[in-house]
Amino acid sequence: MLEKIYTIPVNEAFDACRDDASRGCPICVLRKRLENDELEIIMGASMMEPDIRIKTNEQGFCGRHFDMMLERNNRLGLALILESHLAEVRNLTEPGGFMGARTAAMPEKLDALEKSCYVCGRINYSLGKMIENTVYLWESEKEFRDKLDAQPYFCLPHFRALLVSAKANVNKKKLPDFQTALAKVVNGYFDELSHDISWFCKKFDYRYENEPWGNSKDSPERAVRFLSSERSTKPDKPKK
Repeated sequence: MLEKIYTIPVNEAFDACRDDASRGCPICVLRKRLENDELEIIMGASMMEPDIRIKTNEQGFCGRHFDMMLERNNRLGLALILESHLAEVRNLTEPGGFMGARTAAMPEKLDALEKSCYVCGRINYSLGKMIENTVYLWESEKEFRDKLDAQPYFCLPHFRALLVSAKANVNKKKLPDFQTALAKVVNGYFDELSHDISWFCKKFDYRYENEPWGNSKDSPERAVRFLSSERSTKPDKPKK
């Protein structure tokens, strides 16, 4: 079921990226906002709520989000989360059980824990809803179609996610138009980025050392963001 409450942040992100191309992929902007919000919540009063504590004890956090939590100015709050999470994980590492069954299952349980993250789960759920709303807005509003056309780019992971969502939700007659509109934005940036990367490489050839850099100086960083999304870059430090 489509939850239209997510159309508001989607429109805000698409407006912001249309007006300032340096913001990049609007879905990355939405993801970063969700990530910061979720970390603020989990490091705030909600970390003491029993139902949330049960989930964080069981699911834990990925390395990226542990690092981001460490950078926030609440080491006691993090320590309280870790205290009960460590107790939960300790149960997984205890040998024994009937005929060694518990010991035999230990690698699988630890593997599941290693791939689990409470914050990632929350982000992925909300971002999925926002991607669905993006597709819905494109299909239902002419103004939003123009807004999508004016985006700087969509990173490849979110390009794929939008295509998958569109295939499941867009009217079959309109689906090729959506795919074409999305690909036009992505391929336009692809060509620009490829040119900048090639020029960046040429600048290390003595024959081009006196030529201007143009827009190529930050092209490796931009290429990484485009290919891997904002998750591949170092997270912003929280404001003190």
